[in-house]
Amino acid sequence: MYDQSSPASALPNSIGIGYKPQHFTDLLAAPGAVEWIEVHAENYMGDGGRPHAQLRALTERFALSIHGVGLSIGGDQPLDLDHLNRLRTLIDRTNPASFSEHLAWSTHGAEFLNDLLPLPYTQATLTRVADHITQVQDTLGRQMLLENPSSYLAFSESTLAEADFLAALVQRTGCGLLLDVNNVFVSATNLNLSPHAYIDAYPLEAVGEIHVGGHAEDHDDHGAPLLIDSHGAAVVDPVWALLDYTLARSAAKPVLVEWDTDVPDWPTLRAEADRAAAALAPVRVI
Repeated sequence: MYDQSSPASALPNSIGIGYKPQHFTDLLAAPGAVEWIEVHAENYMGDGGRPHAQLRALTERFALSIHGVGLSIGGDQPLDLDHLNRLRTLIDRTNPASFSEHLAWSTHGAEFLNDLLPLPYTQATLTRVADHITQVQDTLGRQMLLENPSSYLAFSESTLAEADFLAALVQRTGCGLLLDVNNVFVSATNLNLSPHAYIDAYPLEAVGEIHVGGHAEDHDDHGAPLLIDSHGAAVVDPVWALLDYTLARSAAKPVLVEWDTDVPDWPTLRAEADRAAAALAPVRVI
């Protein structure tokens, strides 16, 4: 088990953005508040080419966080060893300041599902996910961060609250946590819960990154609000307010702005990063 007293991330307590290749030149020329970048692991598992060349250039100036979306940490079958070994090759090549994955599953048999699906919070699930996290950390030789999901339903068989489930994983494995504030807001709205109560219960001391992003708004069959974690729009004011609430209860943390679909021009994304910097500026550093 990894030492829980060790840092959950070596990223600077400053602002990052989810990097997109169309922003390469502008990011280097006018980064604004941005001091670190995140990339999705699966986009960089090839042997070389322009993606790796750009990444090498960027990491001469910016700290790097690698975020996986394909390990299926919550799946009920063994981890894909080929995928895990390719991930280890990428981690060894880039030596990122942070690595994270989702509390979700995305595989069934030999099929890979293009979605991050939820799981029930039970003791059996806790044991399985803890075993997978331990395998990942042992293979990579480093601590990983685990991201809270966006939820659209709750499982009747769940016996643990999500925050308690995550805290138990930290205790069992020594992993850190990635707190996605937009996911908290989406889940709380969809499940008619209090996002502030969720943050109050969350093990903030284990957080190595905080994320904010945009979501889409819809309605369910009964006319109730239904939020979709799309990463395709600007961060809304209630999520900025929830970020303020979270930061007021924690020390300064690395904060990332995600915008993965309908990607805007660089000035628009940089303005989001500057707003995140303004939220982080008054927070104490420990």
